[in-house]
Amino acid sequence: PPGATQLASTHAHLHMIDVQQITKRYGQHTAIDRVTFSVAKGEVLAFLGPNGAGKTTTMRILTGFIPPSEGTARVAEFDCTDEPLEVKRRIGYLPETPPVYQELTVSEYLRFVGRLRGLTGNTITTAMAREVERLGLGPVQHRLIGNLSRGYRQRVGLAQALLHDPPVLILDEPTVGLDPKQIIEIRELIKSLAGSHSVILSTHILPEATAVCQRVVIISAGRIVAEDTPDQLSARLRHSEKVSLTLTRAPQEAAAGLQQISGVQHVHAGSQPGNFLLECELGRDVREEIGRVTVNNGWGLVELKSISMTLEDVFLQLTRDEDGLVQDMEISAKPVAAPSDHTELQA
Repeated sequence: PPGATQLASTHAHLHMIDVQQITKRYGQHTAIDRVTFSVAKGEVLAFLGPNGAGKTTTMRILTGFIPPSEGTARVAEFDCTDEPLEVKRRIGYLPETPPVYQELTVSEYLRFVGRLRGLTGNTITTAMAREVERLGLGPVQHRLIGNLSRGYRQRVGLAQALLHDPPVLILDEPTVGLDPKQIIEIRELIKSLAGSHSVILSTHILPEATAVCQRVVIISAGRIVAEDTPDQLSARLRHSEKVSLTLTRAPQEAAAGLQQISGVQHVHAGSQPGNFLLECELGRDVREEIGRVTVNNGWGLVELKSISMTLEDVFLQLTRDEDGLVQDMEISAKPVAAPSDHTELQA
C-alpha cells in the first residue's frame, strides 16, 4: 500500500538494535534458531534464559564477534556482518569474563582502551575521570588489575564498555560473582543509563530482569519463547486470578460459603488454619465481594490480597519442557487484554 515503505523505514529507525531471524549452527548443533527481537532507543531489555539457551551466542553476533549462519542483525542501522567496524564504534560490550589485562593498573588499562577507541588528549582524560567517578574506581585506579577483587574487576570491565559513551551497551551477566551490595550498585547504574543508552542485559537471574528492565525476551533452547513486559507476561500466562485470604474465626462451612461467591471457581485450604487460596475468573476482581461476605459472617477478616504471577513463575512455565511449552503458548495465545505491538508470544 502507498506509504508502507516509508512507514517501515520509520519503524526500523526507532530501533537501535534490530535482529531478524538469526540462526547460528555449529556443525549439526543449532545454538540459536530464527531469533527475532529489537531494542528501542533508550530502552533496557533483559535477555533472559537458562545457561546454554543461546544468550551469549546472540551477544557475540551483535558485537560482530561471530557471523550468523542465517538472518540479519543491525545496530544503529549498520549490519553486524557487513559493517562490523561501524557497529563496534557504537557498542560498549562487557562479556561474562571482563576483558582486562591483569598486569596493567586500572588507569593504564583505561587509557589503553581509550586509545583503541580513538580517543585522544583531553577527551580521553575526561572520559576516564567520568567513568572512574561513576563506577567508584578512585581508590584502586593506580593498583594492578590482577590484585583487585572480582567486584572491582567487574567495574573496570564496565568502565571500558562505557568509556567512549556508546549509544548501545551489551552486558553479558554483569553481576555474576559480585556481593549483594555491589549487585545493587551495578543494577542502579544500569537503570541510570536508560534513556541515554540502549541496553541489552543478558542474565539468568530473574530479580535482575525485574529490577532494571522495561521489557523481557525469554530464550530457551535457542528459540525465543516470549517477549513482553514482566507484568504483561504474567497476565498472559496465568489461567485464573488468585486471591489469598486469612480469617481468624473460619468455621467448617467457610470454604463452602466462599465457593458460592459469583466469580470464585475453586477454594483451596491453606497450610495454616484460616488460610484460603481462591481461584477466580480471569479478568474479574471479586475481592470486594469476598470481603463483604467474610465481614457479614463475622469470620474475622485479617488479610485479603491478590497474588500475581512472578517472573520466576513465568520463566519456569515457559522453559519447563518443549511439550509443556507448546501447550503454554496455545493457552496464552488468548490475550487477557488487547496486546500491544510487542506482546505477541512467539512459539
